[in-house]
Amino acid sequence: MHARFFFNPEFETLTREQLETVQLERLKKTVERCLTNEFYQKKFAEAGITADDIQTLADVRKLPFTTKQDLRDTYPFGMACVPLRDCVRLHSSSGTTGNPTVILHTQRDLDEWANQVARNLWMVGLRPDDVFQNSSGYGMFTGGLGFQYGAERLGMLTVPAAAGNSLRQIKFIKDFGTTCLHAIPSYAIRLAEVFQDEGVDPRSTKLHTLFIGAEPHTEEQRRRIERILGVKAYNSFGMTEMNGPGVAFECKYQDGMHLWEDNYIVEIVDPDTLEPVPDGEMGEMVLTTLDRTMMPILRYRTRDLTRIIPEKCKCGRTHRRIDRIKGRTDDMFIIKGVNVFPMQVEKILVQYPGLGSNYLITLETIDDNDIMTVEVELDGLETDIYPEMQKMMKDIQRALKDEILLTPRVKLVKKGTLPQSEGKAVRVHDRSKERRVGKECRSLYKGGL
Repeated sequence: MHARFFFNPEFETLTREQLETVQLERLKKTVERCLTNEFYQKKFAEAGITADDIQTLADVRKLPFTTKQDLRDTYPFGMACVPLRDCVRLHSSSGTTGNPTVILHTQRDLDEWANQVARNLWMVGLRPDDVFQNSSGYGMFTGGLGFQYGAERLGMLTVPAAAGNSLRQIKFIKDFGTTCLHAIPSYAIRLAEVFQDEGVDPRSTKLHTLFIGAEPHTEEQRRRIERILGVKAYNSFGMTEMNGPGVAFECKYQDGMHLWEDNYIVEIVDPDTLEPVPDGEMGEMVLTTLDRTMMPILRYRTRDLTRIIPEKCKCGRTHRRIDRIKGRTDDMFIIKGVNVFPMQVEKILVQYPGLGSNYLITLETIDDNDIMTVEVELDGLETDIYPEMQKMMKDIQRALKDEILLTPRVKLVKKGTLPQSEGKAVRVHDRSKERRVGKECRSLYKGGL
């Protein structure tokens, strides 16, 4: 295949043997770098291992896991492996409780991150004459600057539109001749709704490519976005702890996301036993950075559920692919003994053309009975059409029961009723948890605390 098909052919087409050689060399250097840090020194001592114990790639399993709580406990700079004077940027997670997770970067780290994102953008056919509009949050959120510098590295005219202000987004798309857009899935749907409200057909613009990520979404949701915006929508995966966007990306074949193994070691483990599962089986993804100087991370438990796609990709890239993220272990909720992921609900809702994109799952306990209510906004139907409403609610309820093995309450509400979020969409409101906490607090208060 022609070299210009690849952004970095030297690394994108390495044989498995060559790739593993690069990985092992970089893993050893990463371990040595980590051992300059007090946190990992302690972790290695507790595990009874040294840097000399890492002689093969399989030895990565000897290394200790790193968790989000570890990053919070070492807040803000306890994970740094290079003097702070060499740090030029930090990003942090958007955690709502306790300390956020902070990730530190040297200039070299940022340069390599930009190259990695540019590699992804090139892979789906973007070139320097494209116009890239980034409708993502900037600031501490990595999606903004991560895509910004990657797009600039590729050489595209880049529009830092940031999140929200949909009317301005549409004006930019029309006026600047935007060909490619980056947005989280829930906002992409919202933008499509504003296009419709304004009487503008997205197909009348030059927009042809969309990148979606940052929040789990179903294949049905992706196809819906493609249909209503008239674009090709590519899945991307990234997380603050692993730099941000660019860790894994779909190619034009859209059959899984290539995870760049020259920059990361990927493991899929059973989330309960933490033992590896065979390629093709679903499990929790664990990632080790291989090319980061300021703050390398060993065996980070992402909590994301996916699998390795074992077959080779038709595009010719040799880096293994991961399947779309099926959900997060910490997104799952249990009701009446059943494990439920919000994406299972979304999978059903997107099948009904009369529904909007916004929905909310509410969990509550009434008279010691756990109740799950699914509220979803209507799109184009009026709530006063009672027979049609009743039939649709029963159909949705039946389909949800088949999918999640319990019967929720279903409510159809007018468009604009549920809260809109310009960040990651909030899909679950656990009132039962609030009630339990409230009862515990009242009990403690009565006990004299």
